[in-house]
Amino acid sequence: MIIYIKYMVSLRCKLLVKAELERLNMKYKTIDLGVVELIKELDSNDKKQLNDRLLLSGLELLDDKKTILIEKIRNVIIEMVHHTDDLPKVNHSKYISNILGYDYTYLANIFSEVKGITIQQFIIINKIERVKEMLMYNELTLTEISYKLNYSSVAHLSAQFKKVTGLTPSFFKNIGVKKRMELENL
Repeated sequence: MIIYIKYMVSLRCKLLVKAELERLNMKYKTIDLGVVELIKELDSNDKKQLNDRLLLSGLELLDDKKTILIEKIRNVIIEMVHHTDDLPKVNHSKYISNILGYDYTYLANIFSEVKGITIQQFIIINKIERVKEMLMYNELTLTEISYKLNYSSVAHLSAQFKKVTGLTPSFFKNIGVKKRMELENL
């Protein structure tokens, strides 16, 4: 049995779901972002128990087909942007369509209808969040970050960063450095 879980976007979420499944003595085959393959079917009581436990941690079982598809799209994008070393070199629309096995136009229409933003806007928001993380860790230059996230140039990354955050990447980085220094001096 496959179950889908909303807001499951990190390794911490996977560990949390694993712990809850074990606590409820529910056997599973695999746990991935947003998806768990269970060994046996859950009855309605087991589903309610699991959902109640997940809700305590901000997660939620999904059962509506449209919502499940939206969550799959979100998870593909989050995995692509946050959990891979390099973004795929192919067009994002082709990548998402190939992974999910649906026509991209269909996916884009459903996503926009439900989320109120386009898939492309969601990708940009996640890429900027990834840029913020990389800037905070101070391991890569802006040029290296732009290359890693498939920006056409540092100028393009900077313009998109400013449009989303209202700050330049260098100003954002300096704010982070100052805050870390203040914390160290406490």
